Amino acid sequence: MALWRAYQRALAAHPWKVQVLTAGSLMGVGDIISQQLVEKRGLREHQTGRTLTMVSLGCGFVGPVVGGWYKVLDRFIPGTTKVDALKKMLLDQDYRDALITNYYLWPAVQLANFYLVPLHYRLAVVQCVAVIWNSYLSWKAHQL
Repeated sequence: MALWRAYQRALAAHPWKVQVLTAGSLMGVGDIISQQLVEKRGLREHQTGRTLTMVSLGCGFVGPVVGGWYKVLDRFIPGTTKVDALKKMLLDQDYRDALITNYYLWPAVQLANFYLVPLHYRLAVVQCVAVIWNSYLSWKAHQL
């Protein structure tokens, strides 16, 4: 609980920085899970550059873009009613290539996220779920 409270304090003091670092860290964790648990590479065969690429994508792209997107959605569709959450979830669905697999996970996550979670925690919630999603995407992208 102390770690959670420290995270909340940091998020309140520096929301953008913490959201970006959270995205990068959890994308890195997703790649580590992919390499170690899904691909069973072992530590000697672990591709550190690949993990660092995922961290960089999280910090440099996903965190800022998705965090900014959530702000846009909240301005465009203010509120947290069930209807508001449904509208936000529908606007949030794209990416043709992964769309079918995406529908197994993200609509339910996003409905709960937009309906139950305050704006400043949404990116963290999504990034926690995204550890699983990123593990899948990393595995899928690096299949031979």
